Order: sequence, then C-alpha cells, then structure tokens
Amino acid sequence: MTDVLAVTDHRRGELRDVSYEIITAGRQLADETGGDLHLAVVSGTVDDFAEKVNREGVDAIHTVDYGEEFNHDVYTQAITQLYDDLAPQYVLAPNSVNGLDYAPAVATELDLPIVTDTIGLETDGDTLIATREMYGGKVETTNELEGPAVATIRSAEWPQAEGTGDASIETFDATIDEDAIGSTVNGFEEVGGGDVDISEADVLVSVGRGIEEEDNLPLIEELADALGATVSSSRPIVDNGWLPKNRQVGQSGKVVTPDVYIAIGISGAVQHVAGMKGSDTIVAINTDPNAPIMDIADYAIVDDLFDVVPALTEEFQ
Repeated sequence: MTDVLAVTDHRRGELRDVSYEIITAGRQLADETGGDLHLAVVSGTVDDFAEKVNREGVDAIHTVDYGEEFNHDVYTQAITQLYDDLAPQYVLAPNSVNGLDYAPAVATELDLPIVTDTIGLETDGDTLIATREMYGGKVETTNELEGPAVATIRSAEWPQAEGTGDASIETFDATIDEDAIGSTVNGFEEVGGGDVDISEADVLVSVGRGIEEEDNLPLIEELADALGATVSSSRPIVDNGWLPKNRQVGQSGKVVTPDVYIAIGISGAVQHVAGMKGSDTIVAINTDPNAPIMDIADYAIVDDLFDVVPALTEEFQ
C-alpha cells in the first residue's frame, strides 16, 4: 500500500481552501511513497467540486453523491469504504470542524493510528513523521507512526495546488446504511454576529490590545472602509466584548490567509500568529520594535497607531 487518499472539504455549497492545500500535502506524501494521490469528494455538488479540484498532481477523484451537506455518518461510511477499496497507505483529512468530526471515527473503524493538526508530514514509505505544535505553538514535536495512518492537516500550512490536472473522475458507489445515520442537517444558524467570514477576506485590518478602549474602534473601521477591508481582531478584543467571536483570529478563533493582513496594536502572541501567518503580506503597526509580530511582518511601522492609522486612512480615502 503506497497510495494516499485525501478528503476535500466544503461547506454550504463552497469548497474550502484546505481542499486545494490537501492536494499539495497529499501529492508530497504520494511522491515520497511512490504512489498515487486519490481525492475523495463526498456530498454536495460532487461533479462541480471534482472539476474544481482536478489540479496538477491528482491521479484520481472519487465522488460519493449522497446528500448536500456534511454528515458524520455518511463521511465515515464513505471514507471507510473507499479505504477498503483503494487500500492507501495514508488518509488525509482537513483539520476543520468537519475533518475533526469524521477522521477519528474513520481511524477507529479502520483500526489505524491518527495524528491531528499536523503542520508538516514526511514519510519513507513505512513511517509517517508528523510535525505538530504544542504549548500554544512554542515548541514543535515530531510524531512517528508506523504503517498506514490517518492525519489531519492544519489549514494554510501547505500552498494551494494550482494548474489544471488530468485526473480520472469516478463515481464511487458507497453503500450508505441509512439506519446508521444518526443526525441530519436541517438548516444553518449563524452564531455570534455572523455577518462576515473573515477566513474568506482578501484584506484584513486586525486590531489588538493597543487600541486601548472600545471607543477607539471606529478609527480601525474607518481605515478598513478606506481599504475595502474587513475588520478582525486578536483575542483580547473579543474577550472584552468589543467585537463578536467570529472576528477573532488565532488558535481559538479562525485561521485566515488574506492577501494583506494589517496588524494594528497586536503584539503577536503565538496563539494569534498561528492563525494568520499564512497571510501573503503582513503589515505590523506597533510602538514596540521588539514585539513578536515584527518577526513575521513584511512591513513594520514602529510608531503610535493613533498617529499612523488616521494618516493611512487619509491616504487611501
């Protein structure tokens, strides 16, 4: 067994970015094992999804046309049966809400070891070496798993696969035991002021503790308006109730990968950096030149945000 089976991710009719990132991770492992990369597309508009993930490096795409939305039992049954049919060395799933829901169940059904939230994967064909962060990202650990295994990958750790592929697209007739389906999705309800999805924003203006008080937030919002950007924040702002939870970036918030991330008054705690380090361009505004955010910033402005932000707003208006 040397092949890799990677599972795509979608929500409410849209493929998630991690669906393209998992192709890169899967292709890397498949090259190291000398095998093929298989993709699984389960539920939703599978034919449309399959065309979109047919990118360079994919050998075969298997579609399971059952239901529109994610369902734990459907995914568990479909992936388990695909594994039995394809006999891959590794199963990769996104470290998303969905992936963390079914991947442990798949590993249990198949009696395979599982490692979650990986940020690096290597193999010699027999041993999977998975890198994970611990203690809030302060240290990295390597975990060695012998033989076939399941792994979930953290979003934004691998680049998205590009180019147009020539993979075969095949319907997989999974036998779904409907009596074993214990839950169904009847609708969606946004939680915590779900007016925007910061993980989809191209430009984020993110604010941290340096803003000092809630009354100063309009300063940040004016800059965001001038840039056509979305406002996000570090955890203290959410903990204070100044912005809703869905605006929080970081390990306990959302992972974001915008084209531009402007960090204003954010020191750069490891928990926050873990959620935004995949941004293409990072701009930091902070009075402290030694703040950790400066270590990863492409552009750093060491100055008082209350002077810099109005000047930037005026420039972009």
